[in-house]
Formats: sequence, C-alpha cells, structure tokens
Amino acid sequence: MLIFNMSKLVEAIDEIPHELRLPLLKAFTYLKEEIAETVKKSDFDNFVKSTEENFNRVWKAIEELAEAQKKTEQRLDSLTLKVEELAEAQKRTEQKVEELAEAQRKTEIEIAKLAKGLQETRGELGGLSKSMSYAFENEAFRKLPDFLKEKYGIEIKEKLIREEIGGKEINIFGKARKDGVDLFVIGESKLRLDEKRDKRIKDVFDELEEKVKAVKREYGEKEVVKILITHYATKGFLSKAKEKGIIIVQSFEW
Repeated sequence: MLIFNMSKLVEAIDEIPHELRLPLLKAFTYLKEEIAETVKKSDFDNFVKSTEENFNRVWKAIEELAEAQKKTEQRLDSLTLKVEELAEAQKRTEQKVEELAEAQRKTEIEIAKLAKGLQETRGELGGLSKSMSYAFENEAFRKLPDFLKEKYGIEIKEKLIREEIGGKEINIFGKARKDGVDLFVIGESKLRLDEKRDKRIKDVFDELEEKVKAVKREYGEKEVVKILITHYATKGFLSKAKEKGIIIVQSFEW
C-alpha cells in the first residue's frame, strides 16, 4: 500500500501561489484516492513475493555458476598438474635421449677402434698368409721338379721361379719338356682348396687362366701345364680341376 507524507506535501503546497493551492490539493487528494483504490495490499504482497522468487532464482543461478566455476578451477588445477607431470616426463625423456646419444657416441668410438684393430689384424693376417704362401712356394720350388718328373714325366729344364709376366704375378713359372715337346709350367699356390668353403672357386680357375694368357702373350703360343699347389684340396675341387685339365699337387704328396 502506498503511503503519502502529508506534512511534506502541505509544505510543498505552501510554496505554490494561493490561487492554485486549492485545485492542486484537490487533485492530489483525488490522485491519492485513485492510487489507494488501484494498488491494494494483496497486489503489493504478490509483487513482493514475485520479487523474492525472482531473487531466489537469480541467487540459485549464481550459486550454480559459482559451483561450476569451482569445478572448472579444480579441473584446471588437475590439468595444470598433468601438464607439469608431462613436462617432467619430457625432461626425463630428453635426459635419457642425451644419455643414449652419449652412449651411442662412445659405442661408435669403440667400434671405430675395433674396426681399426680388426683392419690391422687383417693386415697382419694377410701379411702372415702371404709369408706362409711364399714359404710354401719356396718349398714347392725344391720339391716339384722331382715330383713332376716321377708322376707326370715332366722334366724341368730351368729352375722354377716366381715371376711377373705381362703385369701378372706368376707364383710358379718354368720351362719344361715332356715327350720331346717344350712347354711352360704355370702354377698358383693356395693353402687350401675347398669348393664348399671357397664361394669364389671360379675365381681360382679364372685367375690361373688369366696368367696363362699373359705368358702366351709374352712368349707366344706354346703348350702349357697348369698347376695348383696346396696343402689340402677336397674331392669336389679335385674333380673340378681334373675337368679343366689342371694338375693339383698337395704338399703331402712330395
């Protein structure tokens, strides 16, 4: 219900010219009655109740928003923690990668040292193998003449030598005679001849054939006796050599 403060209203009317006071006072009195008639107490109570309900809904919405904000902040805190954990895991991973890179670098250094040592060992073995081959050939120079004469009727006319002919190193070279025919003896020395272990067996025969061609280019066409001397030759290799007309001499035979 609306309540007017009449004393204030009277004071305000006193300030109005005298001839307007009575009409204006009547008008206010009429307006008061109209307002009082229009706005009942029940309407005001309904207005207050509606306002309270609206306020309660707004407050509830505010509380829900605050709760949602709280949950959002909690999720944000959890996400921040996860990011920090991921960052720490990333840091550990990078450290492990650096450690692996360092280990790899050290391994490469060790491999390089090992490769160098292996190369040196191979060089030494190669030198040893070559020395053994030369020693084997030197023994063959002494033993072959009698062996070839007794077993094959080949007579060595001049001392067997190691010679370079036509750019090829001939391990065993000599002039010989068989059945009144002059010929050349051309030979290679191999410590072991094994068709199963030596996958390049064809190269052994090809190498000997290349040296035969070099001798013929140098001395002309003449009959040639091809020889391979070795400490040991397998049956398979002996068979292949026989097919190619090559004499195999094993060291235990002389």
